Amino acid sequence: MINYEYPLSERIRTLLRLEDLYERAIYFIAKADPQEHHVALLCMFEILEVAGRADLKSDLLQELERQKQSLESLRDNPDISQEALDNILWDIDRTSSRLFQMSGKVGQELRENEWLMSIKQRTNIPGGVCEFDVPSYHYWLHLSAEQHRHDLEGWLAPFLPIRDGIAIVLRLLRESGKGSMQTAVQGVYQQMMAGRIAQMLRIRLKLDYHCVPEISANKYALNIRFTTQEAAQRPKVFEADVDFELTFCNL
Repeated sequence: MINYEYPLSERIRTLLRLEDLYERAIYFIAKADPQEHHVALLCMFEILEVAGRADLKSDLLQELERQKQSLESLRDNPDISQEALDNILWDIDRTSSRLFQMSGKVGQELRENEWLMSIKQRTNIPGGVCEFDVPSYHYWLHLSAEQHRHDLEGWLAPFLPIRDGIAIVLRLLRESGKGSMQTAVQGVYQQMMAGRIAQMLRIRLKLDYHCVPEISANKYALNIRFTTQEAAQRPKVFEADVDFELTFCNL
């Protein structure tokens, strides 16, 4: 099975992009090869750009507080695991506290590191971090893997409260919907929204179909077209029925 997620707001789009960047950065930091650590640093620069929105921290704090109040109303509900409820509320409190303690603009520590910013500027040029362009970076890449990880983890640390806040919000968003089985007749599916409000769509289908969903949605209608890619040809509609699970997610 494969999952596809489609954000229906710019806010959720930003959170999903950051989630992907954090996962890649952490994955490559754990590796040992200098080229993998170079990729980790590039991911960190992308996080710095995407997270540079001045209101990201306040947005997360407001959303976490809203979710906390909503979850608190479930106290003593016999259908709710109180242990699970306590755990998520503890996560929200801990993450909110760490976010609140962050000072200045997100990533300010990196922006004040002149050496890193000089490398970031060179990465905007194709092939701009060759050894003759930034010899100090070439030297750093030849240090031990342990030194790389120590430095990279230190540079990423100020971004971790944002990562934790995003993880909680997206977890609650994904768990908010209940999936239903649908069929795209000859690769095409349409559903009228009829006032339905959603922040994200989730589509789940078998890999056996060898096709991917192209999604367009607005407040009036949802359109999904499953397409297939053959060699260098343009994508074309998958001319067979596709059974898939559709979930509307909303906080």
